[in-house]
Amino acid sequence: MKATRIGVLTPSSNTVLEPFTSAMLAGLEDVTAHFGRFRVTEISMGEGSQSQFTGEPQLAAAELLADADVHAIVWSGTSASWLGFETDRALCARITERTGIPAGSAVLAINELFEAFGAGRFGLVTPYVEEIQTRIVENYRTAGFECVAERHLDETRNFAFAGFDEATVAAQIRAVAQARPEAITVMCTNMRGARIAAALEEELGIPIVDSTSAAVWAGLRLAGADPARVRGWGRMFSRTV
Repeated sequence: MKATRIGVLTPSSNTVLEPFTSAMLAGLEDVTAHFGRFRVTEISMGEGSQSQFTGEPQLAAAELLADADVHAIVWSGTSASWLGFETDRALCARITERTGIPAGSAVLAINELFEAFGAGRFGLVTPYVEEIQTRIVENYRTAGFECVAERHLDETRNFAFAGFDEATVAAQIRAVAQARPEAITVMCTNMRGARIAAALEEELGIPIVDSTSAAVWAGLRLAGADPARVRGWGRMFSRTV
């Protein structure tokens, strides 16, 4: 069986995405995830926060992942949701140019999955502050997606996002589900949405597109592996685009 290696770019203060990514792939003996960190500690519209996403730190981490002969590299972070989707398209192009390896991101995958689900109306769940949330909603509106309900937790420290337990995230998801969106996204890879997505989909009858899961979905597709082999983590893995 041919090995498939997925390189994952990881915010330095994130403690959720690595164990969840590994758990999703645990049943696939031929697929492994390999992580490269770069510094991200705060999410706000302040200059210090924005300077974390210049591209160069991600590119340096991607070059180190390329040493592991990975078959795809994905940025498992959601900064493009408020900075603009073009930032991830440009980053992925630069990663491929520098390493020769196909590249993708959680946010670009979420957008593809919204299209696949026909989700013009969506619900948004994040741990972010109001200013970040407003930017996300506006970027999606510009791209043709209407946010019909949102919940956010008003936190700026990236490390602290992992402290919100699954019950808190589930309550946010249930709250936005009342507006009957066509999909709900958990937009933060340091938020505990992945493991509860499948059960909540059964309960609510609405697809849930978790951002950590979206990065895994993208990495598998870019590496030439079938995302549908991932079972028990939500409908998105059986969705084709």
